[in-house]
Amino acid sequence: MKASMRLVVAAGALLATAAMAQAECISKAGKGTGTTDDSAKSQAWEAVLQGTDWGSWATWMVSSQTVGTAPGYRVSNVKSRCSAGGFLGRECVVGAKLCK
Repeated sequence: MKASMRLVVAAGALLATAAMAQAECISKAGKGTGTTDDSAKSQAWEAVLQGTDWGSWATWMVSSQTVGTAPGYRVSNVKSRCSAGGFLGRECVVGAKLCK
């Protein structure tokens, strides 16, 4: 195989790998209510995990229960917004990008 053909094949493989890596990421958001911002954020993060991977949620429940962590995923771009409202007094929306 010529060097130029090997380069084309290698470039194609890199693009395919990048596309697969991108396909393994998901952006999710969830809404939660609580008596405090922390409890509402926790409930919202539970919704994110439940909408992404029940196994990750179950592991999270028996481990750190830290907003922004997802067992088995790399988490980035965690954002939250809280305001007065919801059934318990505070309502938060939490969103993030989760990658396998």
